[in-house]
Amino acid sequence: MTLHRRTAFAYAVILALVASLNYLPIPGLVDAEGRTFGIFALDIFDDALHLASALWALAAAVISTRASKMFLILFGTLYFLDGLLGCFAGSGFLDLGIFTWGWLDIPVTLKILSSLPHLILGGIALGVGFRR
Repeated sequence: MTLHRRTAFAYAVILALVASLNYLPIPGLVDAEGRTFGIFALDIFDDALHLASALWALAAAVISTRASKMFLILFGTLYFLDGLLGCFAGSGFLDLGIFTWGWLDIPVTLKILSSLPHLILGGIALGVGFRR
């Protein structure tokens, strides 16, 4: 199995776990206000986005190296750009938050921390996707 296919499969597992965070009975994972790790709230739209991304990653990993590479590049671009927008606006476009809530008046540190997962996932996906 190639690096691209292994990475796409790993993303399928990671994204499926992220989609299930609100439903796992792990103490300290979700605080009393419904924020995961005390930083950001994941709603049903976020869960659906992560689950759809997990299924996309799994399909790509099963289909071929070329499909996995395409997944990593497209997914990486979308998630990284969503993370960049989140650093400035506090909300992203993938869950339509920028259209629903607009630019949020929250501390810059919180904007960056809540955008970090998408920046990391998107950046790694792009890095692996563009490898030969």
